Amino acid sequence: MSEFKKTIIRLAIGLLVLIAALSLPLSAYFKLAIFLAAYLISGGDVLLRAVKNISHGQIFDENFLMCIATIGAFFVGEYPEAVAVMLFYQTGELFQDYAVNRSRKSITELMDIRPDYANVKRNNELITVDPEEVAIDEIIVVKAGEKIPLDGKVIEGYSMVDTSALTGESVPRELSVGDDALSGCININGLLTIKVSKEFGESTVAKILDLVENASSKKAKAENFITKFARYYTPIVVIAAALLAVIPPLVLRDAAFQDWIYRALLFLVVSCPCALVISIPLGFFGGIGGASKSGILIKGSNYLEALAEAEIIVFDKTGTLTKGTFKVSEIHPVDISESELLEMTAYAESYSNHPISLSLKKAYASDIDNTRITDVEEIPGHGVKAVVDSKTVFAGNIKLMKSIGIDCRNNDAAGTIVHVAIGGKYAGCVIISDEIKEDAAAAVNKLKAEGINKTVMLTGDSKAVGFKVSSQLGLDEVYAELLPSDKVSEVEKLLAQKSGKGKLVFVGDGINDAPVLSRSDIGIAMGGLGSDAAIEAADVVIMNDELTKIATSISISKKTLRIVKQNIIFALGIKGIVLAMSAFGLANMWEAVFSDVGVSVIAILNSARALNVKKL
Repeated sequence: MSEFKKTIIRLAIGLLVLIAALSLPLSAYFKLAIFLAAYLISGGDVLLRAVKNISHGQIFDENFLMCIATIGAFFVGEYPEAVAVMLFYQTGELFQDYAVNRSRKSITELMDIRPDYANVKRNNELITVDPEEVAIDEIIVVKAGEKIPLDGKVIEGYSMVDTSALTGESVPRELSVGDDALSGCININGLLTIKVSKEFGESTVAKILDLVENASSKKAKAENFITKFARYYTPIVVIAAALLAVIPPLVLRDAAFQDWIYRALLFLVVSCPCALVISIPLGFFGGIGGASKSGILIKGSNYLEALAEAEIIVFDKTGTLTKGTFKVSEIHPVDISESELLEMTAYAESYSNHPISLSLKKAYASDIDNTRITDVEEIPGHGVKAVVDSKTVFAGNIKLMKSIGIDCRNNDAAGTIVHVAIGGKYAGCVIISDEIKEDAAAAVNKLKAEGINKTVMLTGDSKAVGFKVSSQLGLDEVYAELLPSDKVSEVEKLLAQKSGKGKLVFVGDGINDAPVLSRSDIGIAMGGLGSDAAIEAADVVIMNDELTKIATSISISKKTLRIVKQNIIFALGIKGIVLAMSAFGLANMWEAVFSDVGVSVIAILNSARALNVKKL
């Protein structure tokens, strides 16, 4: 039988004994004995916890306050109320624990990505072992429906994999021979044979689980405030309750000690700050869990809180706003057709594996006939020379053209310019540029809708490239031709422009931008899926390449803070009202317990809303 059911049965028995004490015609001593029995059945565990905590030096907690209040009620002759209040308190605690456990379970289910086993090939046999027992370079087999237990490379098979637990992306990914397989993904339909590249402790799934589990160790200001508040607040109200019980009967005419002791007991019950102490960390925990569900890893509630105050967003360009892959964007022929210029350039560059050469071959989109090419020569820092169809072709930068005596002007186009000379004559140029991500413009618009004051791009590319990308995306400022050290300097200047409470967010790929990520108030790494450097360097990791998730993370932060503030105002407001009512004799024990337990349950249920990130 679960602990929850045992508690329900115990409280039900306590309630029946209370009803018996109230209804049976017994002498005063027998009634007291039955009330005490009902009290011990209902709240014996509270008494034990209070004694245990006092022995450990932890005096001012809810157990102590409830014991003092209910035992005090016995001393002033309010037996039924003492038992009924303990029953109500225990019932409220039961529902409170249930709400907390449901919330934690929901978060745990979101991150239920830890694989239970791995099928590893050893001595020509397939055996099932714990993922932690598998070594690097061992071969594992993942069947349909199983979780990929360790990071590695696919050496055999083809399948679709569900990456939603890592990225929040519902569309399955293809995996085939040569692709990287990441732990935590679910194999949907095929059989995959994978060569392990990392031990379990260093795998993607282990790093993500560690991040989520330890996120609560970095507390937000609101959490730190409540912890300190409760430390000083509770002893103060206990002293105030003692003074309330003693002073009025001594100084006021016709004031009865019994009446003022009862008011002081109410004061103690109301004073318990558990609604704040439990609900506020749970709110932040829910926000972090909800963000994880969307493929956003936030490394602590301090960063979740800070995101709501973001004023300036600074972007790296390559790999962040752009795909980091080159593509032929323009062709400018001179006395030759576009198709012929592209063909001759692709043939001349065909022996190179440089990204620019690969993009030219991709744009040509036909097979290269190597019999047409002879005398290929790479000219370092300039380009290439090759003989194609008995014609000498030079393809490279403007320095190459000048070195062979070809007169041409440098194009101001935004991208890498490949100038081409065929048979001693200038034949034109091909412009290759980085592709802007599909959702980049939408992401910038969403950030502005979230109240971001300034969007800035920093890039090492030319001014022409920088300003073209900036104008296409609607960014406020762009700084181009920067070295890594220059980026830090620009961030320093931007930090001076924000308000006192405002935060500067830097968004990069997490690999080349470590100095700027660490200097900014909040560092966000894009495309962190499988990237150790991204997970290590940033405060927030977007686990896929969706730039719009930055605005989503800010929305989640603002929603979480709204919930936390609602709980603080609601809990303190109700407690303040009932404390005043208790002091003036306008409240009874039922109202006092509701202001403690009832407010706690309501605040916890409100905190659980932070898990829902569908409606922001």
